[in-house]
Order: sequence, then C-alpha cells, then structure tokens
Amino acid sequence: MVWLGERRGDLVDWVTQRWVQITGRRIALADAPWLAGPAGSVRGIGADFFARWGESQGMRVLPPGHDDGLVDGLSALAGPSFDPQRVHPSIDDFYAHTAAFDLSIESRWSGPFRAFGWLIARLFARRLAQLNMPLSSRELRGGFESRIVRLGDAHGHVRHTAWVRTAVETGRPAFVGEYGTTIIPGHAGPCIKVVFPLPNGNAIIVLRPRVDPNGGLSLVSDGRRFGDPGFYFTVLAEPGEVWARYVRTMKEGLSLRVEGGAMTASHRFAVFGLTFLELRYAIARKTERREGSPSRVRT
Repeated sequence: MVWLGERRGDLVDWVTQRWVQITGRRIALADAPWLAGPAGSVRGIGADFFARWGESQGMRVLPPGHDDGLVDGLSALAGPSFDPQRVHPSIDDFYAHTAAFDLSIESRWSGPFRAFGWLIARLFARRLAQLNMPLSSRELRGGFESRIVRLGDAHGHVRHTAWVRTAVETGRPAFVGEYGTTIIPGHAGPCIKVVFPLPNGNAIIVLRPRVDPNGGLSLVSDGRRFGDPGFYFTVLAEPGEVWARYVRTMKEGLSLRVEGGAMTASHRFAVFGLTFLELRYAIARKTERREGSPSRVRT
C-alpha cells in the first residue's frame, strides 16, 4: 500500500474519499443531523475505537451491564408506518437487552461475489480492522466475541451505544459500529441508524422498520434518493460539515422472526439488485443455550 501521510492516509482510502467528494454533496450537519457520526483515524479503526474516540470527546466507557441494549426497545421506532406492538415481544426484548443474548451465525456468499469480498478484505477491511465480513469457516471457528459499549458523559448519561463484534479465531473486528435511531427526510417515522467509522469519515446505514407477518420485524434500506433509507459514505469537510454520497445501488435488509419459541434472523446484502452475502443467525437468551456454544459459519 502507498502511504500519503497522516492527513491523507493510505492511497486507496484517499481515492475513495475523493470519489465521495466528487460525486457527493457538501452539507452542513445542522441541516442534516442524521449524517453526523464518529469518524475514524487514517491509521485504522479497531475493536477499541469507541474507547479512544469517547475519551477524545470528553466521554468515558460506562461499566458493562449484562442486559445492555442497542436501543431502548422498539417503541423508539414507533411512527405512522410502524406499530411496535405488532412485533413479537422476544424481538423487542433482543433489541432492548442485546447483551443478554447469544448469536450463532452462518455465512453464505454468492459464488461470483466471493472474490469481491476477498478483494475488499485485502484492500480495506483487514488493514483498517473494520467490516471484516466472514469469508471462510476458519474465521469463525472460535465464534464471535460480542460487546455492547456505552459512552457516557461526566454525569454518567449514555450518549452513544456501540456494538463491537470480533472473530475469536483471527482477532479481527468484524463490525465496529454505533447504533441508534434517527429521523430522515425520506421516511415518516424513526429509523435505525448504524455508523461504521472509517478514515476521515464513516459509512452510515439507515434502515426503516417494517412489521412482517406473524410478528416478524424487518429493517430495510430500500430508498431511491438522498434523504431516503439506505447507504451513505461521508467524508469530513470543515467543522460541522461533511461530504456525503448516497449509494443507491447498495441495499441491506435484516429480517427477524420467532417460530416455535426460536428466534432467527436473515441479513442480506445486495448490489445492483443481486444478493452477494447472506448472514443467518440463531438468537437465544444466554440461559437458553449451552454455555460456550460457538458461532459458526457455512460457506
């Protein structure tokens, strides 16, 4: 890789950021607060990112709780098109008390896209210690270490919540992201917002909630234009401003359901309408699954 210095970082990162600037738009965060989020260093992200970033912002990591959640329950997403009361209580429980659950995982790549995943891993993910999608069974042989990280202010009030998942076998962070809710121009009601820090910016996924049959829940990024649910790249500009690019061709959908008391989820990633990766989860409270049961991957 070609290093361009502490301001620009690695060449491939710098080129990606220039693409966002050239093809995106410059916007004040005061006009689009849903595009605000933690930005990373050119040196990479890593599993300890939120502890370092929080300290730089005058916050501290709060003591972990055994039932910390990603959001304060699905009631936080209530809106004109989403009634959380219609979702199965176990799914609401998972989002409100995520740390109390175990997840086992299977990964299925679409054949032609496996090489694309390998290329992204070599160019970006492994070097940045961020977004390391599982490519082989070896990577998840020992399962995931999963942590909810909460950052608090001087009074102990929670200001940011992150979910950090690391492959035990390789030590590589798979997902280092901030979770919360947001309001966007293109959807009537709150959405889930996930921010993955990247060098000099971040990737933001905004997912709208949908009630599925039999109390299921889907979170989908099916928008068509800037301001809709979907995938955004941002790059820092002047203080209080970012360059933002809406990537309409990238789609993501997470569907959870409960059948016979068992909760499962399917997480699909698509580009140009073609699914390139599906992650399948079995989700259970920690007291319901044999202690030490590892995550697993099927390729």
